[in-house]
Amino acid sequence: MFLMAKEKKNKRLWIQNLLNRYRMVVINETTFEEKFFIRISQFNIIVLVLLFVTLTVIGSFFLVAYTPLKEFIPGYTSLTIRKEAIRNSFLLDSLTLEFEKQDRFISSIKSALTGEINWEENSLLDDQSQSPEVLNSDNAMSEADSLLRLEVIQEDKYNVIPNDLSNVKYLLYPPAVGPISQKYDADKRHFAVDIALKENAPIMAVAHGTVIFSEWTAETGHVIIVKHDYGLLSVYKHNSSLEKYQGDLVRAGEVIAKAGDTGELSTGWHLHFELWINGFSADPTDFIDFSQAL
Repeated sequence: MFLMAKEKKNKRLWIQNLLNRYRMVVINETTFEEKFFIRISQFNIIVLVLLFVTLTVIGSFFLVAYTPLKEFIPGYTSLTIRKEAIRNSFLLDSLTLEFEKQDRFISSIKSALTGEINWEENSLLDDQSQSPEVLNSDNAMSEADSLLRLEVIQEDKYNVIPNDLSNVKYLLYPPAVGPISQKYDADKRHFAVDIALKENAPIMAVAHGTVIFSEWTAETGHVIIVKHDYGLLSVYKHNSSLEKYQGDLVRAGEVIAKAGDTGELSTGWHLHFELWINGFSADPTDFIDFSQAL
């Protein structure tokens, strides 16, 4: 009981000391005149200190969070860098989409080069789908007329010469000069001419254009494809090396590869050269003289 009473007394004394008021006076040292005074207590001092600390913490938070001062704190990046990162993120998304488009395009070219696409059947189906009157039994056409139309469609697939040649002025440069070892034969699905050449002979672009494919394939070795104007596409296969790469701009007569004997289907040092116009193959000898240079 004595100890509990003593503890209660000490507690009352501590609270009393905390609430005791004190007088802080400013006195003129010469005249001892009282100039200024403040009444304070320990409790008031504690409250003021806590209030000062709270305001300091809150002010520091807003100062760092909403002013450029946060850039000087480790871990924070500047506003300029953040904007640049966001812009780069959008650019990366755009580049990814463009890369996917180019990848699909290259895959299509590879399929064409490896023979996975049946050009003849696909072209015939396309022509038939675009000309339904040929196969429409409801039309008042004779059977002979229908067969004649189909024959004309088959012949026109490989006819790349336009009906009106008066305004066409387009000269093709020989990709190489040499004897033709194998001619163009659409019936045997050899949509190219093979030109016998010496080892590492220069292979040149037939016209101005852009390289859209420049890679190695198992069957045809080093292959390069150039896209030209007027829907023209030139293909060069079995090269020993390539001098141009995808996306490069080339001029007519510029060296783009060297003759080789690469790929599983190669039969010696030669150039396997193809011409495609608007999706249809053409006999290169109809446009290029391989026996002499320009």
